[in-house]
Amino acid sequence: MARDQPPTEPRPAQQIGAAPVDTNSDTLQLLAEEAHVSRRTVETGRVRVATVTHTRDHLVDELLARTNVEVETVPVGRVIDAIPPVGGDADHTIIPIVEETVVVERKLVLKEELHIRRKRTTERYQETVKLRHQTAEVTRVPVQEPVTGSESATGAITGRNSEDT
Repeated sequence: MARDQPPTEPRPAQQIGAAPVDTNSDTLQLLAEEAHVSRRTVETGRVRVATVTHTRDHLVDELLARTNVEVETVPVGRVIDAIPPVGGDADHTIIPIVEETVVVERKLVLKEELHIRRKRTTERYQETVKLRHQTAEVTRVPVQEPVTGSESATGAITGRNSEDT
């Protein structure tokens, strides 16, 4: 642009692809491009998950406690004045058995006693039991792309591996 010419006035904006409004030699017309962005879902593969149940043997090894009770009858045959209480200690209990007899006079006779003893024993118990547990097996299945005669303009990638998904 020359210095001695007056400044040009602003011109109205032109539409894309329209013919220039002014053909003045000192104006350079430019074209503008627009970009449109869109999204789409592209299947790149599938995943298949299957659960598998396995069994394994497990040995159960524990001590079991058992209490056996022995009952013994001890004959006494003694005359008493009152019914005796149940007695003994933690592992031995004595229960009196009393009988009334009719005589010219009435007397209590301790006929017998029951002696009960507790004996605690332990024994080892072993048994093999089957325990189940599950694992998940994941299999990737790549998508099968349709076979076309030419590649698209976007430069589609062919021959994907399952690691690409």
